[in-house]
Amino acid sequence: MKAEQIIRELEAEQLKTDLPQIYVGDSVRVGVRIREAGKERTQPYEGVVIAMRNGGINETITVRRVFQGVGVERVFLVHSPRIESIQILRRGKARRAKLYYLRDRVGKATRIKQRFDRPI
Repeated sequence: MKAEQIIRELEAEQLKTDLPQIYVGDSVRVGVRIREAGKERTQPYEGVVIAMRNGGINETITVRRVFQGVGVERVFLVHSPRIESIQILRRGKARRAKLYYLRDRVGKATRIKQRFDRPI
């Protein structure tokens, strides 16, 4: 029992506190720290959150975007030090927890209605 408590305390130190409330269907811009040739820069990755998993230190979001006609999905560990910032651009209206059906859709069919009752 004592080991679990120690693990929880260590995880609590690593949790980020400045994150916005993210929901499935939201359009987000994730600032990812990239290391190139000894330099570090922030690269934005913009897309729709199609899935969220776990909680606490292991919380992940799956962000999907279409780049040059090809769907690209990235899974981000929300509390990772590689994630500099998460900015919500638009709230989406989703009626299910996972939006995997968007993978089969092309063009305008991938649009999600905007939700106005949640603040950005």
